[in-house]
Amino acid sequence: MDHNPVDVASRVSSRLSALIEGQVSDPDADQPVTLASVRMFLLSLLSRESKEAERMHRFDIGDSMLDELDDLIEEFGGDTLAIDFAQHEASEALSTVIEAVMSDDTRDNMPTLETVREAIATGLATELVGEGLIEEDEEAGLLAEIDGLIERFGADGLAEEFLRYE
Repeated sequence: MDHNPVDVASRVSSRLSALIEGQVSDPDADQPVTLASVRMFLLSLLSRESKEAERMHRFDIGDSMLDELDDLIEEFGGDTLAIDFAQHEASEALSTVIEAVMSDDTRDNMPTLETVREAIATGLATELVGEGLIEEDEEAGLLAEIDGLIERFGADGLAEEFLRYE
C-alpha cells in the first residue's frame, strides 16, 4: 500500500475528508485504514442513520458520501490508504499562527512545522490571543494540532502548505 503521488485529497469533499480523518486517527485501529474499511464504516453509519430516520421520519446523511467513496474505490482501489484522501489543512487558529511566523521579517527560510511548534511553545499563540487574532479557547489545542501534523507529515514539512484559505 503506497501513498498516492498526486494530491487526491483536493478531490474529496470536506465531509468525506472529516470521516476519513476520524477513521485514520482512531487509536484502536489494528491495521492501516483503507478506502474499503472506510466504506464499511460508512455503511454501518448509514444503516444506523436509516433505522433512526425511519423512526423519526427524517433522513440526514444521504448516499452522496457513499457514492463519492465508491468512485474513489473504483479509481484507486479499495486497498488504497485512506490517509491520502484526508485533507490536511490547519485550523483557522493554526493558520493565523503560521501566517504570523511567515510574516516574521527576521526569518531567512520558510518556516517548517517544527518552527511553528517552537513559536507556539514560546508564546506566540498567547500574543495572538492578546491581540485578538485568535480566541483563548482555540489556543489550548494548537500544540496538539501541530504535533499531529508533525507526526503525519514530518517536522520539516513547510508550514505554508497547511494554510487554510477561506
